[in-house]
Amino acid sequence: MSTAPAGCGRGWARIALAFLLCAPLPRTLAAQQGEAAPPAAAFDSTDVMIPMRDGVKLHTTIFVPKGEHAALPFILTRTPYGIGHASTNFTGYYRALAADGYIFVFQDIRGRYGSEGQFVMMRPPRDKADKSAIDESTDTYDTIDWLLAHVSNNNGRVGMLGISYPGWLTVMAMLDPHPALKAVSPQASPADMFIGDDFHHNGAFRLSYGFEYAAMMESSKENENFAFDRYDTYQWYLALGPLSNVDAKYLHGKIPTWENFVAHPSDDAFWQKQAVSPYLTSVTVPTLNVAGWWDQEDFYGPIKIYETLEQHDPNHLNYLVVGPWNHGGWARMRGDTLGEIPFGSPTSEHFQTAVLAPWFAHFLKDRGDFKEPEALTFEAGDGAWRSWDAWPPKQQTTDRTLYVHADGGLSFDQPAGGNASASDSFVSDPAHPVPYRHRPIQATYFPHGSNWYTWLVEDQRFVDGRADVLTWETEPLTEDVTIAGSITAKLFVSTTGTDADWVVKLIDVYPEQYPQDWKLSGWELMVANDVFRGRFRNGFDKPEPFTPGKVTPITIDLHTQDYRFLKGHRIMVQVQSTWFPLIDRNPQTFVPNIFKASASDYRAATERVYRSARYPSSVTIPVVR
Repeated sequence: MSTAPAGCGRGWARIALAFLLCAPLPRTLAAQQGEAAPPAAAFDSTDVMIPMRDGVKLHTTIFVPKGEHAALPFILTRTPYGIGHASTNFTGYYRALAADGYIFVFQDIRGRYGSEGQFVMMRPPRDKADKSAIDESTDTYDTIDWLLAHVSNNNGRVGMLGISYPGWLTVMAMLDPHPALKAVSPQASPADMFIGDDFHHNGAFRLSYGFEYAAMMESSKENENFAFDRYDTYQWYLALGPLSNVDAKYLHGKIPTWENFVAHPSDDAFWQKQAVSPYLTSVTVPTLNVAGWWDQEDFYGPIKIYETLEQHDPNHLNYLVVGPWNHGGWARMRGDTLGEIPFGSPTSEHFQTAVLAPWFAHFLKDRGDFKEPEALTFEAGDGAWRSWDAWPPKQQTTDRTLYVHADGGLSFDQPAGGNASASDSFVSDPAHPVPYRHRPIQATYFPHGSNWYTWLVEDQRFVDGRADVLTWETEPLTEDVTIAGSITAKLFVSTTGTDADWVVKLIDVYPEQYPQDWKLSGWELMVANDVFRGRFRNGFDKPEPFTPGKVTPITIDLHTQDYRFLKGHRIMVQVQSTWFPLIDRNPQTFVPNIFKASASDYRAATERVYRSARYPSSVTIPVVR
């Protein structure tokens, strides 16, 4: 859930927001555009401790524009990452907002940095029957109440936004909103920590991120990075052995979130109480959801929040924007590239000036006619913004299915023939897992730079030659294939073990001769992907072993995309069973709790993917007509 850019290291523990303030770019967006941006000197700032209903006081910094001005609305951001350098926002992500004129408020949530109280990771919504209970919603309500009463020359309206954890805090404010909260923009907010966000994907534990983030957040009131003794954390996590060694060797019961990982290995009441969907039963405030197609931390969340709110939106107040960004990339970069992949225009600047600023100006200042489409998405591959009246699109696409075939073939033709056992197989060995990105794999928050922020767009050729990765690809496309909407993999598999993970990647393969940008020749770009822990195939709350050798269907949600596979490119599908250390190693022997597995439980197994008429493994894509 963090968005600290590479290179910020220990210093980023002092950043004001999770999505800014250690900007990797040498110049601000304002300087790149040749525009003046109001610096911190244009504001009078005040530090206050705002009392909550239970007496706990929260550290808050308030920035009021200097000079004479009309009554202004508030822009509020709450964060667990510290507000010490909040003023740098005004020449960064909040540049367009600052030019419009607002009273800006930044707040440390309880138990973090300068605020009193106890920090609870992803504090669940309170039981409203308990009148003394508090949560992030009540803290936001009390903060707004105090601001309205104590900050002069305000117009009585509040907007709220945040990325990642601050985005989730924005969602919490929506659950029981203060009457003055008139517009919100939750951006890259997690929605379900067991199904699709930071800590698990489809029940598979996100080891490196879960371990490093929990240690960073709960070792003290301020961010404190875990000190690895190896540069390549692939080596460190492999040497760690079973997950039971984490507490025994390093954390010693001192990190509550890790203890919760161990105590709740399936989607039980603990995780279900944190998941936001059950609480989103109405659209209480105009909502602008923001996501990035290559978000390495929280892509599932904002899409899930948008889709859930859509079921309760008769007044058309729920909107979605998705661009070609990594986690929070719309705040930190121009957005014309990600890693080595170009997009042809400064998409982040466009979002900030043409979408975000007009959104808040309309709802907080009654400025302009709001003409934003229901969903605005950037179509990578083609390099253009697209407007939709629903997401996923309802009328403009047709589902087509790509089937895997013998000899690494992939096509829209269904498999034929009577051999039901036709398949491809590989040996998955927990002692030699497939790395999830190029090695060496730096720590997520490595102070001297980490490739964590762009791994989703790395060239997938680094797994070429591995016998434990299956690959199928089409012939070169004779025409463009554009997809917009939901992507689903359906595999028919078997294993000689009693448990297994399945990783599926949908990939755009560039031509071997690519004169537009020679370094991208033959590049294999992941367009969609995810992992599924096989034990949860019949329910995330009821893990079950596999029967060795039995053909078993597995359905994997590869989420949504707006992407154009260009003529001359190929479409590729890859399947593997390890993705390390992003995902912990499945022992491949069914045990009740993998966090308590022993070294002897980790065993090699033969994994098989079937490709027959009876068992047609496939990926279904929504092709634009």
